[in-house]
Amino acid sequence: MPLPAIPLPPRALLRDDVYARVRDAIVDGTLAPEEQLRDADIAAWLGVSRTPVREALLALSRAGLVQATPGRSTVVAPLDVDAVRDAQGVVAALHRWAVETAIPQMNGEDLERMRHANAAFADAQQRGDVDAALAADAAFHAVAVERCGNAALAAVLATYEPVLERAERLRFASHEGRDSTARHDELVELCERGDVELAGSCVAEIWQTLTPLDTPAPTRTGGDTP
Repeated sequence: MPLPAIPLPPRALLRDDVYARVRDAIVDGTLAPEEQLRDADIAAWLGVSRTPVREALLALSRAGLVQATPGRSTVVAPLDVDAVRDAQGVVAALHRWAVETAIPQMNGEDLERMRHANAAFADAQQRGDVDAALAADAAFHAVAVERCGNAALAAVLATYEPVLERAERLRFASHEGRDSTARHDELVELCERGDVELAGSCVAEIWQTLTPLDTPAPTRTGGDTP
């Protein structure tokens, strides 16, 4: 029998896909804090073998989203205030670095993308659509991250931003998140003026104003379940 003509995805790609699916299920509340994570159940849900599942869970453990103890069950990590604070400091510092590095290279298209994302963010807030608000917020901040062109910075943010997103879902469900729209407008103006120092301070403050929460975990707003 000849080998199939369609190549199978590399193991790393498969692991990354499993990582992303489980991460998103944790962040949006599909998988609740302290819920047990069984390799076989996740493998059956995603239609993969248990090997990429184990690799993904190990990576999620390093990111602080999963708690894995040798000889014991693997569970979804609780929303830990200290972990949120730790991630918050790292993410705020890296976004500051991204903005300060990106500003000299920014063009009118970049600024328009930021304005468009912030308009979508404000609209989602008005409608009470938490998923859309978070997507628009991510798109807003992604402009500077992409423009700065630092792959290592982007990789670290991809690891620790999900920890904050769990807390952000609670904030954006309240009126507190609406203050971000005005701060976003301020950041765009500073970027347009080329004020590197003030823009860096502004974006750091935006991320630092996310209050570490010890309130209940976020609830699921829609989508599939494992």
